[in-house]
Amino acid sequence: MDDDPVALARELIAIDSVNPSLVASAAGESAIASFCAAWLAARGFEVTTLERRPGRPSVVGLFAGSGGGRSLMLNGHLDTVGVSHAALLEPVERDGMLFGRGAFDTKGGIAAMLVAAAAAAGTLRGDLIVTLVADEEFGSTGTEEVLERYAADGAIVTEPSGLEITTAHRGFAWFEVRISGLASHGSMPELGIDAIAQAGRVLVALDRLGAELEAMPPHPTLGHGTVRVATINGGVDAATVAPSCILTVERRFLPGESPDHVQEQLRRAIAAVDGPATTTLTRLVARAAFEAPLDSPIVEALRGEASAVLRRPAVTRGEPFWTDAALIMEAGIPCVVIGVDGGGAHADEEWASTGSIVQLAEILRRSISAFCA
Repeated sequence: MDDDPVALARELIAIDSVNPSLVASAAGESAIASFCAAWLAARGFEVTTLERRPGRPSVVGLFAGSGGGRSLMLNGHLDTVGVSHAALLEPVERDGMLFGRGAFDTKGGIAAMLVAAAAAAGTLRGDLIVTLVADEEFGSTGTEEVLERYAADGAIVTEPSGLEITTAHRGFAWFEVRISGLASHGSMPELGIDAIAQAGRVLVALDRLGAELEAMPPHPTLGHGTVRVATINGGVDAATVAPSCILTVERRFLPGESPDHVQEQLRRAIAAVDGPATTTLTRLVARAAFEAPLDSPIVEALRGEASAVLRRPAVTRGEPFWTDAALIMEAGIPCVVIGVDGGGAHADEEWASTGSIVQLAEILRRSISAFCA
């Protein structure tokens, strides 16, 4: 490989790409998208910028194969979460670690991806599609926009994974539970309907649902689904029976479960709660779970090449957090996740090991060649 992935990661970290949907007036992806577009174009890729939302571009670099091979999509996100002070945007390398916002999540992975793609391009029968997307940290609108225009026979997402192969992760859904009661003077509670008292009974019902989930057979790498109350807001003042209470509920669910299924679970649990208040359930957002068949060609190719580079059998695992891999799989593209080693995702001190960035670049280079040949 002619390019140094660690040096490229330093350049990417130095470009502020904090997601403005998370931090008002943040830089967004425009500068880093321009940098990556120029980098790919200089290495012979046909570059397209997708920007349905102004100021939130995603970059697609296509290198057409000679024909007859499988096509591969590489996916990584350009945006990062915010920083508590500007110094965290400056890359610092010491003791085999590269520090700075995005080093782990996921600029180290993007650097490895770019270097690997440039090294493999021109030797492939199948098309290579590099997708560098906006907004993964909030709404995943970048990957959604890419998938409207591009498809492939397989995909690799470079979310951090410690150089292990992620073949599954949970889905999630957020719900609002709105409880409507009737206000009355606190000295005469019998004239009112206490929404907070009803909320307490709903909490008990959700605890029972959580226990039922724990009693089910676990997923081999993900364990059990979960349900929890994230926020609660209700009441007027100390002297008034609460006329309303609103809960937000998060449900993390397993492959094989759907947003509709978990919504019906919650509806039944809440409907079983006794009480005079009116309770309504509204789905706010939902994202599917992800699971890759272990015998799919992209998983087999990546597992073989990772084992060769690491000189040990590649480890497969599940992740507790959600990634854009679920969207790619939903679009009908067999997908798998692998990324750098390190830590501090969304924390002040974020880092990736420089050795893992180099190893990831080589794993990806070999996997591209193996799959697209």
